[in-house]
Amino acid sequence: MVPLIGFIVLVIDLYIWVVIASAILSWLVAFNVVNTNNRVVLVIGDTLYRLTEPALRPIRGILPNLGGIDISPVILILLLLFIRDVVLLGWLAPIFIQPA
Repeated sequence: MVPLIGFIVLVIDLYIWVVIASAILSWLVAFNVVNTNNRVVLVIGDTLYRLTEPALRPIRGILPNLGGIDISPVILILLLLFIRDVVLLGWLAPIFIQPA
């Protein structure tokens, strides 16, 4: 069971990096640093959008309108860190690790 918890922690860590990359790419597109007419940028942006939007959409539905500021990636990262550190490593891992 411990390897499964370790694998879930790894997947959560990777997903946090995907959310960060998606937020950074959206800023780069918004400030015209990268151009979405470039096919590579378009494919990367679409992939990141498809990976992160299902998790960000419910958070955006709950948050109030803050103008042009979108803090849903921050809320999602905090939620993922809570799940990783408190639920998986704090509650479940000690149950499955037997003392020597």
